Amino acid sequence: MAARGILRVCIDARLGDGVPGGVQQTLIGLANGLSRLEGGEEEYLFLAYEDCDWLEPYLKGSCELLACERPRPRGGWRAAVRSLVPKPLLDRVTQEIAARRPIPLPPANAVVQAARPDVMHFAQQHGFRTTIPSIYVPHDLQHRHLPGNFSRFDLRWREDTYRALCGQASRVVALTRWGKRDLVEQFGLEPSKIVVIGWAPVLDAYPAPTEAALRRVRDTFHLPDAFALYPAQTFRHKNHLGLVEALALARDRGVEVPVVCTGRTTELRTRIERRARELRVGHLLRFVGFVSPAELHALYALARILVFPSEFEGFGMPVQEAFRAKVAVACSSAASLGDLAGDAALQFAPDDRDAMAEAIRRLWTDAPLRGELARRGAQRVERSSWLEVARSYRALYRAVAARPLQDEDAALLRAAD
Repeated sequence: MAARGILRVCIDARLGDGVPGGVQQTLIGLANGLSRLEGGEEEYLFLAYEDCDWLEPYLKGSCELLACERPRPRGGWRAAVRSLVPKPLLDRVTQEIAARRPIPLPPANAVVQAARPDVMHFAQQHGFRTTIPSIYVPHDLQHRHLPGNFSRFDLRWREDTYRALCGQASRVVALTRWGKRDLVEQFGLEPSKIVVIGWAPVLDAYPAPTEAALRRVRDTFHLPDAFALYPAQTFRHKNHLGLVEALALARDRGVEVPVVCTGRTTELRTRIERRARELRVGHLLRFVGFVSPAELHALYALARILVFPSEFEGFGMPVQEAFRAKVAVACSSAASLGDLAGDAALQFAPDDRDAMAEAIRRLWTDAPLRGELARRGAQRVERSSWLEVARSYRALYRAVAARPLQDEDAALLRAAD
């Protein structure tokens, strides 16, 4: 291990730019917070692919890049099979076979072993075997609540991987109190093993948009004068289809609300757009794809409201971001969102299209209500920052590595129990 005086922490940040966007934002936030910590003797090594241009600008101070290679495509007979068999069929057959047997964790990472950290922080939902004391953050257990959103292979992968990483970890981090209860109920984890450390708005780490930047973003994406923002990839649980039906109901009540959707799109986008055309609201839906941090900040500044109809969230970062940007929010009450938003948003059940349409209509047309909710939202995240999140993680790193705790560390860990 590293010299006793320096606590070395490795944070798993292996992902590609924009895949997935929400996790990428949290890693940027964590790097930003850890780089601003003072008064400690820690080094933070972010395990990331060599071409991680999205992360490197935020690695400052005690944060460094621990570069690793991307996995290489397998060759030999596997490559020959792939060249002969249609990919959808091959994927289906491969997943069916894999779903019938346990899925083990990948072996220990050689780059991490060579770096010899004192603590391994699995900040994403995947990981690998390790004997290093570790922390694991299972962002959500959606597969237990909405199993129909997953293939048999994905269900097996989530169940086996999450359980193995939870079992291997010294401590498991839940993002909300709701998430901690869910881990206890669904996985039977001991409450004492789980700490609650949420996220903070990542907008603080991004440059504030200038007037020129706002004009550029408006022109680049051909934005209407007023619009609702929905930042989410087109996964099933993000409920874009429900949103389309709610937009049609709001239209029938005399209000047309254009919605700008950011994030990587999946094959579900075709179905969403087809349904929008059927309901004659296709002109209200605009997909702009994955956007840069600066563009996202500008979109929040330009939006009239945020709409967030998700069927399941382990946290709900866009709601917090909207609160920070002083944008009024209409969101579902699913999973952790009810606690996260509280009385600072208009909430609705994600499967209640009528209630969703009414919340969107009210917020779109009622300026005083928008102002009041924006004020409440800003108050709700007033003390939330990635620097505070980083302080909580530093306390946890010290505890997991059996290092002496300062009074602040002990207080933060008591608050996270």
